[in-house]
Amino acid sequence: MAQEETITLGGGCFWCTEAIFDRVRGVTDVESGYANGHVPHPSYEEVCTGSTGHAEVVRLRFDPGQIGLRTILEIFLATHDPTSLNRQGNDVGTQYRSGIYFSDPAHEAVARAVLHELAESGAYGVPIVTEVAPLVAYWPAEDYHQDYFLKHPHQGYCAFVVGPKVQHFQAVFARHLRETPTDQR
Repeated sequence: MAQEETITLGGGCFWCTEAIFDRVRGVTDVESGYANGHVPHPSYEEVCTGSTGHAEVVRLRFDPGQIGLRTILEIFLATHDPTSLNRQGNDVGTQYRSGIYFSDPAHEAVARAVLHELAESGAYGVPIVTEVAPLVAYWPAEDYHQDYFLKHPHQGYCAFVVGPKVQHFQAVFARHLRETPTDQR
C-alpha cells in the first residue's frame, strides 16, 4: 500500500460529503470537522453563526495506490454545487462554502488543474467559486456529527438531502464504490 495522503474538502454540510466519501474505494478515513477559521476548538453552534470564519469540511485520508486525488476531486465537484458562493441548497453562510484545503503543494496543483479544466470546458455554464487554499487550521467536529448519516438515515435532512446525494453518487460513480462504507466497518 502506498503511503496515505490527506485532503480536506468543504462541500457545504459535512454530513453529505462524509456520507459520499465513506463509500469511495481507496478512502481509508473520513472525519467531519471545521477548517480555516480564527477561533480555536470551535463548537458547531459557533460555526453556524458564520462569525468564526470556519468552513464545514471533511478530512479524507486516502490510499493513492487505489484512488488518485484527481478522482477524489471529480467526485467532490460532481456531488455538490461548486458554483454557489457560501451556499449549498438551503444551507446559507460562509461556513457552507465550497473549498479544497491542502497541506501538500502537489495537491494544490492538482486542484487548480481540475478546476481550470472544468472552467474551460464550460461544464457548469457559470463560474466555479470553489476556493483552493492551504489548510491553516482544522478541528474535528463533535462526536455526534461523525457518521451522522449512518446513525440517522431517517432524520429529515438525511432522508431528503443526504440520501439523494448518496444515491446520485452511487449511480454516477459506481466504479468507485467500496463494498462496505468506511462508516460500517
